[in-house]
Amino acid sequence: MAVLAWLLIPFLAAIGAGLWGTWVGRNRKTSGDGTELAGYTRFREAMEKSHTDA
Repeated sequence: MAVLAWLLIPFLAAIGAGLWGTWVGRNRKTSGDGTELAGYTRFREAMEKSHTDA
């Protein structure tokens, strides 16, 4: 019976690794870079305004 317990440990570890790999490899919906690019554009325009004012 002790042998079965020792074999159960790697078996459970393999199942856990498979579940973790599935979770990490899933496809996530991405909203795109639209909001980040818009924020960068506003930042760049603000920096250009402050640079021309000085």
